[in-house]
Amino acid sequence: MMENLIRGRNPPQYQRSPCKEVRAALRKRPEEELQCLEMTTKRKIIGRLVPCRCFRGEEEIISVLDYSHCSLQQVPKEVFNFERTLEELYLDANQIEELPKQLFNCQALRKLSIPDNDLSNLPTTIASLVNLKELDISKNGVQEFPENIKCCKCLTIIEASVNPISKLPDGFTQLLNLTQLYLNDAFLEFLPANFGRLAKLRILELRENHLKTLPNI
Repeated sequence: MMENLIRGRNPPQYQRSPCKEVRAALRKRPEEELQCLEMTTKRKIIGRLVPCRCFRGEEEIISVLDYSHCSLQQVPKEVFNFERTLEELYLDANQIEELPKQLFNCQALRKLSIPDNDLSNLPTTIASLVNLKELDISKNGVQEFPENIKCCKCLTIIEASVNPISKLPDGFTQLLNLTQLYLNDAFLEFLPANFGRLAKLRILELRENHLKTLPNI
C-alpha cells in the first residue's frame, strides 16, 4: 500500500528569478503579469527590502511571496494585500512565533512554507486553507496538529520533522490525498489505529521517534 517508507530524501530545490532579470523580461513583454515577488536579504536597497512589482491596469497580480531569511518576528502585513491571488508563501528561517488569523483568508494558497521558526502551535483556522497542497512546519515547537486539519483535504505533502509532536489526531487519517509525510525527530509514541487509510502515501519518514509499535498499514 505504501512504498519507500522510512527513507531519506533530498530537499526540493526552488529557483528564484532575480529582480533584475524580471524587470528585463517585463521591458521585452510588458503585457505579461509578474508572478513572483522576491523578498530576500539578497536584495536590499537603502537598507530596506524592496519588492519587484508589476501592474496590469490598477490590479497587482502576485502569486508567490518569499520572505525567507529576513529576521521577521511576524508575518508581514503586506501579505494580506494579496489574499485573493497568493498561491505560495515562503517564510523560512525567521523568528515567527504565531500565524495571524488574516493569513488564513488566503484561500488560494497552495503551499505554505514556514520551517525553522518559533511556532508553538498550528491554529485551528488552518482548516480554511481548503486548497493547500504542501505544508512545511519543520524545525519549530509545534506540539500537535489540530483535529480539523482533516478539512485540508488537498494536502499531498506535509513536512513536520523536528517538532515535539507526541501524537497525530484521528482527523489526520482523513487526508486521503497525502503522498508524502515527514515526521523525523519528533516525540511520536503511536500512530492512529486507522493510519492505513492513507492509501496514497508513498513516502513516510519516522526516524528518531518513540514508536514501539505500528498499526496495520
